[in-house]
Amino acid sequence: MAEPGGQAALRRALLAELLGSALLAALVIGSGIAAQRLSPDDTGLRLLENAAATAVGLFALILVFGPVSGAHFNPVVSFAAAALGELSWRDAVAYLPAQVGGCVGGAALANVMFSLDAVSIATTARTSAAHGVSEVVATAGLVLVIFALVRSGRAERAPAAVGAYIGAAYWFTSSTSFANPAITVGRVFSDTFAGIAPASVALFVGAQLVGGGLAVLLVRVLYPSAAPPVPAVDGLASGAVLSSAR
Repeated sequence: MAEPGGQAALRRALLAELLGSALLAALVIGSGIAAQRLSPDDTGLRLLENAAATAVGLFALILVFGPVSGAHFNPVVSFAAAALGELSWRDAVAYLPAQVGGCVGGAALANVMFSLDAVSIATTARTSAAHGVSEVVATAGLVLVIFALVRSGRAERAPAAVGAYIGAAYWFTSSTSFANPAITVGRVFSDTFAGIAPASVALFVGAQLVGGGLAVLLVRVLYPSAAPPVPAVDGLASGAVLSSAR
């Protein structure tokens, strides 16, 4: 007997979120490892290499997975979408384990691709107040960029805009703009340039949730009425809500 269309679409969306999140983590961590090896004595150059690879790679990932799941790869984006009526709460909750599991798997994949142990616990502490404020700003900005475009009928510009914002936010935030609880957890499992110590995770995730909440409030004030809805694909928005990154 055929599976109901809604359930089939959700299964495809979950697979897209799992694969996209894994590739995002591999992209962020792998480019960080490569930068660390290529430019061992220049932190600024390493950050530039890591940021550039993440920005352009994220653009490509959103184009690939956006039509299937919206290419969130980020629990804050998914829950903001639910709060703004762009995604059902059921789907937002279902996305969460796919996003976190994908990022953890992607971290292991990046480690293996560079001949490292599949899992190594990061030791880079990121616990200052400045890091926390940076994550609030980075996450709020990311969510605002996404939903400003969605609600003004310009969702097709979001892949480029998100990649550009994340690339810039590497530089204007002291935290280098993780802006994503799933990628934050994933980066615990790679003791490399992009890693974050387990003790720093609570600060980052808490700040990201605050930033996401502030962005939802701003979107409701600045864009109180949504643009005409994007045509649905099997009941899921066709790329209307997009991604995050580092």
